Amino acid sequence: MVLSISLIIILSIPIISLFEKLRLPGLIGLIFLGVLLGPQILNLIDNSLLDVSSEIRLLALIVILLRAGLGLDRKTVKKIGPLALRMSFLPGVFEGFSIMFFAQWLGLDLVKGGMLGFIIAAVSPAVVVPEMLRFKESDMGKDREVPSTILAAASVDDVVAITIFTVFLGIDKGQNINVVTAVASVPLEIALGIGAGALIGFLFALLFKKFHMRDTKKVLLVLSSAFIFHQLENYMPVASLLGVMAIGFMLREKLPVAAERLAGKMERVWVLAEVFLFVLVGASVSINAINNSWQKGIVVIILGLLFRSLGVAVSTLGSKLNLHERLFCMVSYIPKATVQAAVGGIPLAMGVAYGDVILSVSVLSIIITAPLGAIGIRYIGPRTLKKTAHCENRSAL
Repeated sequence: MVLSISLIIILSIPIISLFEKLRLPGLIGLIFLGVLLGPQILNLIDNSLLDVSSEIRLLALIVILLRAGLGLDRKTVKKIGPLALRMSFLPGVFEGFSIMFFAQWLGLDLVKGGMLGFIIAAVSPAVVVPEMLRFKESDMGKDREVPSTILAAASVDDVVAITIFTVFLGIDKGQNINVVTAVASVPLEIALGIGAGALIGFLFALLFKKFHMRDTKKVLLVLSSAFIFHQLENYMPVASLLGVMAIGFMLREKLPVAAERLAGKMERVWVLAEVFLFVLVGASVSINAINNSWQKGIVVIILGLLFRSLGVAVSTLGSKLNLHERLFCMVSYIPKATVQAAVGGIPLAMGVAYGDVILSVSVLSIIITAPLGAIGIRYIGPRTLKKTAHCENRSAL
């Protein structure tokens, strides 16, 4: 395992530099590095590392979500609330149910199509959140808080998609599932997750006020607690990833100066976390899983993205966003990666008929949308989001 870790770190540095010189997001290079080093091609990543790949990817995701929470404040949340709420479920629902019907071209019935639809419908926070943080730090789109809106909505989007996928999976396996109850539980999970996370953040704020400690120790405490908090999801209905963001948000509310320093520390942790997150996502992509239905699969993915964009358009009706900002929102909702890598193989592992087709299309969605979305965000963002006036004046000085 040690050799594999060293190899990944050493190779990731020139790969990121190369892609950034080509004006492409470094994460694309990391994903392809993972595919190359993974079991599908060179098989240079030790099995012991691959066995804990999902846990490492989760830890990295928690790091970036804590950073996201530390970047939000109450004024921003109030400003973006209604729009973020609409964008948290409408685009995913549009995409998921459209794929449910289009999946019949792949031979899937409506239930299996629903499984596929809501695996694909989950946007990737691992791709989207770092890009939105970059725009926030550059004060781009700040007037209408576009990056903050996407940042908040993308995390809820995953909760909705995974919940509906679970409902379809249960129906297919003959479980006695009350669909209304299952769907209605989503707001409860979100509320419990945010409430519990905010409480943890509040307790940390009290602790840090009372006891002086180095920022590095604070980061270790917060990260470790966030990891433990996520495991609560196995025992009670909480949206733990939203709770992780709430921890950061509450720290920002109660200790704004310390939160700025912690965010800087988290940014340094993310340098390493990003490498392992995207390399291991690439290594988890099963190229061999892509079967003969790949042409139809690509068409289904594209049609799903069109309906997702329609969902974004509907979500932004009545908002103050201009046409360019709405286009940016649509592009920002393209990337798929983490959820598809984690969940795409579940139907096949559980013996669901056409599980191989579901896995194949899930893999295709990562290969197509992660690079396309990341490039699109980098290209469209500076052309559609305006810098705030004070930032432009500061740059002129």
